Amino acid sequence: MKHTISVLVENKFGVLARIAGLFSARGYNIASLAVSETMDPAISYLTMVIDAEDEKILEQIKKQLNKLIDVITVTDFTKKGHIDRELILVKVGCSARDKARLEGILAKTSAKIIQRSDNAAIIEMTGDQEEIMSLLDGLKQLGIKELARSGRIAIPKE
Repeated sequence: MKHTISVLVENKFGVLARIAGLFSARGYNIASLAVSETMDPAISYLTMVIDAEDEKILEQIKKQLNKLIDVITVTDFTKKGHIDRELILVKVGCSARDKARLEGILAKTSAKIIQRSDNAAIIEMTGDQEEIMSLLDGLKQLGIKELARSGRIAIPKE
C-alpha cells in the first residue's frame, strides 16, 4: 500500500542525503519525493510516497525518520484527511488534424495547452493521481513524446 508522509526538516546541507540513505540502507523505496522551503527558509517540507506492505514497516520508517537529528516532525497522511496533488508537463504529437481530438481529451480534465507548434503541444495539469493517470491514458493515442512529473505534495485539510 502506498503511504503519503510529510517531514519537516531543518534546511541544511546533507539532510536529504541522510533521509535517502535511511531508506536505501533498509531496502525501502521512495515512489515519489518533493522538497521545498517553507515560509521559513531555515525549514524545508518534504513529501514522500512510500510503498509499505504492512503497518509494522510504516511504523519503523516513521521511527527511523524521527531519530534523524535534523527532522522536526513526521506526519503520515494515509489515514488523515488531506489534499494531495501532482504536476505534469506532457509533450504530445499534435498535427492540425489532431487538434479537435486533443481538445476533446483536455475538455474532460483541468489540463491546458501551454505551448503549441505545428506538430506538437505541451500540456500542463495539476491533479490527484487518478486525474493524472486518466489524462495520460487519453494522451497515449496522440503519442506522448516527453513527460515531466513532479512528486506528490500533500497538506492536511484542517
